[in-house]
Amino acid sequence: MRHARRRIVRRGARFAAVGGLLCGGLMVTHAMASEPSDASRAPESAAQLAAAKGAGLVSRLGTSRSAGSWIAGDGRPVVAVTDSTAAAEVKRAGARPKVVRHSMRDLKSVTEALKSAPRVAGTAWAMDYVNNEVVVQADSSVSASDWSRMTKLAQSMGSSVRMERTRGTFTTRLNAAQPMFSTGGRCSAGFNVTNGKNEFILTAGHCGPAGSVWFSDNQGTKQLGQTVTTAFPGNDFSLIQYNNGENDTGNNVVSIGGGKGVEILGAADAAVGQRVFRSGSTSGLHDGRVKGLDATVNYPEGTVTGLIETDVCAEPGDSGGPLFSEGIALGVTSGGNGDCTTGGTTFFQPLTRAMTALAVKLTGPGAQGRGAAAAPAQNSPAPAASQGTAVAPGSVQAVGSGNSVSLLDRLTDPQNIGPGLLVIAGSVIALVATRYIRTEQDRNRYRRQYSQSWG
Repeated sequence: MRHARRRIVRRGARFAAVGGLLCGGLMVTHAMASEPSDASRAPESAAQLAAAKGAGLVSRLGTSRSAGSWIAGDGRPVVAVTDSTAAAEVKRAGARPKVVRHSMRDLKSVTEALKSAPRVAGTAWAMDYVNNEVVVQADSSVSASDWSRMTKLAQSMGSSVRMERTRGTFTTRLNAAQPMFSTGGRCSAGFNVTNGKNEFILTAGHCGPAGSVWFSDNQGTKQLGQTVTTAFPGNDFSLIQYNNGENDTGNNVVSIGGGKGVEILGAADAAVGQRVFRSGSTSGLHDGRVKGLDATVNYPEGTVTGLIETDVCAEPGDSGGPLFSEGIALGVTSGGNGDCTTGGTTFFQPLTRAMTALAVKLTGPGAQGRGAAAAPAQNSPAPAASQGTAVAPGSVQAVGSGNSVSLLDRLTDPQNIGPGLLVIAGSVIALVATRYIRTEQDRNRYRRQYSQSWG
């Protein structure tokens, strides 16, 4: 009976070890199969794919038969068209058509007329593709006479224009996700970029003129870098060159507070209807939707064009910070109105446009030259997501001290091959151990069997 129990135990141990080898092998195979190849390190997001389909259809139809595209709540592209033939073409292509009254040509003629009119600080406008109109906003600083003059101009353009009064004032907003300090005030880092020789922080242009010296602490003891080029007004972007020409952290994540960050895989243009996230040092992490593109804002300091209009809230202290979605960098915070209690409108400088003008690309070890990296995380607030959202899409990582992750964390991460390797290693050890134990037991039995005749 004792020998039978031993055989059962040994066989059970062997079966468990062999099963562990098979299980571990499957885990490794699955992890390697799910690991993106080098060619797909910067994949297109679902929003990008939908936006690309919509933009392609708009381009094919032309400005007289279409009036823009956007991403619906279910993620499908919607294309505004002016006739039933165009609607049928859009439907055949797998997108959703919406027949509207005004073409893109009509909407562009409105924006050109607004640009040529006398400038009024505190006003902004952008095309609303969903409602097929140009929305003109005026903040509380716009006088009654200026409002009356602009209203008459809008009325002369017909039903393609909608006038709105907004709370607060349109202002450039200082600070953001990564605090930076200079003699001119406090601002924020957006993304790390490189020209192939040196590395820079790409942030808002209104943060300071060329020559501004920046520090990572408000005591002015840790010099970060110096502004080498800036564009504001007109555009709203600038480059701050690191002191040693290199980003000390080498990370490729955007800080969202609490020592965490979202991995950035590339950069792209925003799409109307796209869900986006903004991180700032004042108000934390918030989300919303893109409401318009190619927006014009008449700040008191000057006019900025080509901006992304969103309903993401922001507060004074959030300027220059990153706008992103699904691991894709979209822009840096320019300005807006309202706050994160009552809501408001926030505008962003498109990142792709800024990088093209500056002849730079995103840095980051995992982005193959197209990824983005946030500046060193310091004193970031805890994330505070709006509309019930707690975490942005994308890979959330630890940030701070060089983004170091312990070996144990890497080995036990189910997205890596570490757990499978651990199971395989343990199974091999179990097999060797059971074989050794069996050999020792056989040897001892041999000794006992023949010891009586040895002496």
